[in-house]
Amino acid sequence: MSNPLLDTSGLPNFDAIKPQHALPALQELIAAHRQKLADILAQPDAHDCASLITPMEEMSHELSRVWSPIGHLQSVLDDPAWRDAYNESLPLLTEHGTELSQNNELQKAYSQVSDNLPADADPALRALIEQELRDFRLAGVALPEAQKTRYRELAQEIAAIQATFEQNIQDATDHWHYQTVAGDAVTGLPASVRQRASADAKSNNVEGWWFKLDYPTYHAVMTHGENRELRETFYRAWSTRASDQAADLQWDNSEIIERIMSLRHEIAEIVGFDNYAAYSLATKMAGSANEVTEFLTELADKSRQTAKIELEQLTTFTGRSLQPWDFSFYMEKLKQDRFATSDEELKLYFPFATVKQGIFGVAEQLYGISVVENTNVSTWHENVKYFEISNANNELVGSFYTDLFARNGKRGGAWMDECVVRKDIAGTDTRPVGYLVCNFPPPDESGASFLTHTDVVTLFHEFGHMLHHLLTRITYPSISGINGVPWDAVELPSQFMENFAWCYDVLEKCSAHQDSGKSMPREVFDNLQASRNFGEALAMLRQIELALFDFRLHANYDPEKGANALPILNAVRAEVALIRHPDFNRLPHSFSHIFAGGYAAGYYSYKWAEVLAADAFAAFEETSIFDRATATRFREEILEIGGSRDFMDAYIAFRGRKPTLDALLRQSGIGKAA
Repeated sequence: MSNPLLDTSGLPNFDAIKPQHALPALQELIAAHRQKLADILAQPDAHDCASLITPMEEMSHELSRVWSPIGHLQSVLDDPAWRDAYNESLPLLTEHGTELSQNNELQKAYSQVSDNLPADADPALRALIEQELRDFRLAGVALPEAQKTRYRELAQEIAAIQATFEQNIQDATDHWHYQTVAGDAVTGLPASVRQRASADAKSNNVEGWWFKLDYPTYHAVMTHGENRELRETFYRAWSTRASDQAADLQWDNSEIIERIMSLRHEIAEIVGFDNYAAYSLATKMAGSANEVTEFLTELADKSRQTAKIELEQLTTFTGRSLQPWDFSFYMEKLKQDRFATSDEELKLYFPFATVKQGIFGVAEQLYGISVVENTNVSTWHENVKYFEISNANNELVGSFYTDLFARNGKRGGAWMDECVVRKDIAGTDTRPVGYLVCNFPPPDESGASFLTHTDVVTLFHEFGHMLHHLLTRITYPSISGINGVPWDAVELPSQFMENFAWCYDVLEKCSAHQDSGKSMPREVFDNLQASRNFGEALAMLRQIELALFDFRLHANYDPEKGANALPILNAVRAEVALIRHPDFNRLPHSFSHIFAGGYAAGYYSYKWAEVLAADAFAAFEETSIFDRATATRFREEILEIGGSRDFMDAYIAFRGRKPTLDALLRQSGIGKAA
């Protein structure tokens, strides 16, 4: 029987792909690629684009298409077999990637092509080759063989242990529950949350309510739960997941954090960097550790006074000393009191189907594209949908899957990932395909799901990533879409899109009240907009706290002292934070962005890109939010270029100047009289 993963002629056949296909597919494909590479390097003539770059890009593209469903399905399906298949396959993929990046003959071949490029060579091709040569250096291609071997061992272990870190969080989250029969415990919780908990109690053959720790439930409890003990229970469970403070210690990430930090530091030293932070910055816009810390410190200094005012007002409003499990609840109460806005009331305006169509309409209005569902595509779950994007000439631009509702076994959070990367070389034009994944409240018995405004902002954010992936004009896969984009710039398109979720002209089309079907009235929007800035300075400090912790953790690592994660976090909190956390808080143990994702020594990227995004959106505010000329310039200079040029140069081409902090501070209401 043929392996469906190896059929890359079209979309993945999710109806046929099984866990047992993963490892054999990778083994067969990597073996074929190794032989093809040997044949390429054995050619006696000088290497050029046709003989080297094109086949290397083709192989990279083919491998990513086979690996993509494997990595994706283990994140979204409650199937231990997929996790096993992923964990079994990951070492093979990591080994092959390191093998390529440490291949001296391959590096020499790229250098040869680089040396022979004509002065008028395609800038995208030149950028691709420069990126590949940089990555050879960062992988230690010039190291003695013993050190190269050690680098490969480290890369293998890092990949495996980071996967374990993420899986521990998922298991710890999925296995926790809170069951109660006390009606006063669930006072204030949204009806949809109570109904879901009641149904789960029945399925577990118990009375009352059975609450899970998925994010929609956690958020609802922390924001609306009148019972303070319930909020504290959920806060403790959430903030101690996968730690030594959790009720179940089998998923404790403490030793894994130590090992990850040790491995990263060693791998950075092997290739000539003082620490992993310096190693990380080699592929980012920021030029130095000082630039990062000064940026974060300046932002904290500018935010602190407004944050103090916010905290004083919240404390005065509540008339009590606040604990971390109180802030979201009383912030919501204050907004209701001061701005007449309530998450639960606002949700009634945001049925998921209407929000989705509204977001698609924004993209259509900005970029002249259309988004249409295609129901004749196999998927991995009944709630998954598939959409195609076409241009004004009705030509296919790209397509994407959506998997947007929370369920057991599915990784928490929200993300966009690549299914297929754009490629148009050697006579074949492959259009990009993506996955858009969120964890919104599942549809109720009537099939409806209602979103908070925060959920709406999240959907805009992830769709911004998707547009970045799909609208690229770069046809070399290695630098197409989000590939090759500096990590501290990759959040720009997503955070830029968030701004549209705060525009009345947009929300009017994204809303339809549950009872009347009418769009959000202007006065409701005005109250929402008025509430936007309250708490923004405190939220700013929170993000700076996380970014500084991440960066200092990696920049100051000392092998003799170990990771020292909690003391470093406490020191950063003492310097930056106004909200104090209890000693049992174990934020690092579930901080998957830096210990399992791609944000190690790079979490500052969210704030860095937020500055770019606010500054970019200000260009639209100076004309109109749907100004086609500005949107076309943004698309051409930012969304379409992938990693084909220096990103700051591209930003200046769009904006006419470098970005400043001003737009972000103004947008956040920081510095204004509260």
